[in-house]
Amino acid sequence: MVKLNRLQCDQLRPSDCKELDFEITAEDLETMRVIGKGSSGVVQLVRHKWVGKLFAMKGLSVHFYELQVIQMNIQEKIRKQIVQELKINQASSQCPHVAVCYHSFYHNGAFSLVLEYMDRGSLVDVIRQVKTILEPYLAVVCKQVLQGLVYLHNERHVIHRDIKPSNLLVNHKGDVNIHDHVFFYSFTLQPERISGSTYDYSSDIWSLGMSVLECAIGRFPYLESEDQQNPPSFYELLAAIIESPPPTAPSVQFSPEFCSFVSACLQKDPPARASSLDLLSHPFIKKFEDMDIDLGVLVGTLEPPVNCLR
Repeated sequence: MVKLNRLQCDQLRPSDCKELDFEITAEDLETMRVIGKGSSGVVQLVRHKWVGKLFAMKGLSVHFYELQVIQMNIQEKIRKQIVQELKINQASSQCPHVAVCYHSFYHNGAFSLVLEYMDRGSLVDVIRQVKTILEPYLAVVCKQVLQGLVYLHNERHVIHRDIKPSNLLVNHKGDVNIHDHVFFYSFTLQPERISGSTYDYSSDIWSLGMSVLECAIGRFPYLESEDQQNPPSFYELLAAIIESPPPTAPSVQFSPEFCSFVSACLQKDPPARASSLDLLSHPFIKKFEDMDIDLGVLVGTLEPPVNCLR
């Protein structure tokens, strides 16, 4: 297990932590509008009635848990256990790049999570408007996501299992957060998971490589084009991930540093992938560190997403 030294830990614990100086109850929140819908439930933009602060409130559908333990007749003991597990994740994040769950409650047979609100949506919303993200901005995105992964892997000792553009949220200031780290429920397309092999932290690295490459080329890496007339079926896609060489960044379009970064992530053999801590020192990340690249300049000009899918 990789352990962080004091300096590295301090770098992940900013003085402006995300803890609130006021209490939140369900009665304090008023719904503004729906901002996301997905298989796990609906995400609403809510406002604290007395303070005015905005949050994203995610309601979890009854089919959310794989074991289907969230039901109308859920046992009190089980419900309390789930709430206790949620509280562990509430506002305890010491990393600015891991989204905070400020509060959770059980009401009318469903759980609701009060989450940090990111006003520019996800990277999916960003690339929907800009088509592709240039390398300098991608380096800033990658650095923040890697800092979040270092925190999850080396301090919380958890695997996210679903790193993808729609789970990487951004605000108008250019801050990037890893979302949905509380529940590791979604199926993601790492080769070892498809083949039934064991997986570890390196699964998140594969997903990071796929995500950053998708943002760079503007399409899912296993598709030939964004508007491919005959896209592969789900099973053809699974077969390609297992049997085909991993995707690469086109060397004629991208710098050697970026191509190397993607390659370090997209190794079919999990032990061959670089760790999140190692990738923070990769030449691609270092290349732009002294250039004062402001991601907020890019996302600040974009239209806020409305009713985008999650």
